[in-house]
Amino acid sequence: MRELRLSKAFTLIESGPVVLVTTHDGQKDNIMTISWTIVIDFTPVFAITTGEWNYSFAALRKNRECVIAIPTVDMLDRVVGIGTCSGKDTDKFAKFKLTPLQGKVVRSPLIKECLANIECKVIDIVKKHNIVVLEAVAAYIDNKRKEKRMIHAVGDGTFIVDGRRIDRKKMMTSKLPSGI
Repeated sequence: MRELRLSKAFTLIESGPVVLVTTHDGQKDNIMTISWTIVIDFTPVFAITTGEWNYSFAALRKNRECVIAIPTVDMLDRVVGIGTCSGKDTDKFAKFKLTPLQGKVVRSPLIKECLANIECKVIDIVKKHNIVVLEAVAAYIDNKRKEKRMIHAVGDGTFIVDGRRIDRKKMMTSKLPSGI
């Protein structure tokens, strides 16, 4: 093995799919791209890493709600585009031709073009590490959507796409909650 610079170590541990997080600040909807997501356990509790550098963070902190929308590989250029401009001066729904849909619990919109959407309430913000802990309050999936492969950011401007699914449910039965 050869030594890797510590500044690149984070590229070895990919945290989950790239997601789009929508917020509503009381006047307008916004979307931010988040590549650092965490599943806390088998309960519907998640975390994302974000902070003051994202325009949506103020709405997230103030209204304590959002939607995690899960895009697929056919949306990659839109996902990157959303992450490289600011909602401060851009209507991202219009610019990237995305359709906002009203959810059942939160004011932040779902994104119709995404594979899945999860309505969330903020239950904690860990300021030291810019971690926003979210509890899911409603979830939706578009099973009719042809493309289902999610995008994973390496962290250096490159991405990995989901591949084939390998089933080991029988082997893991004793570790999985019932109903999974």
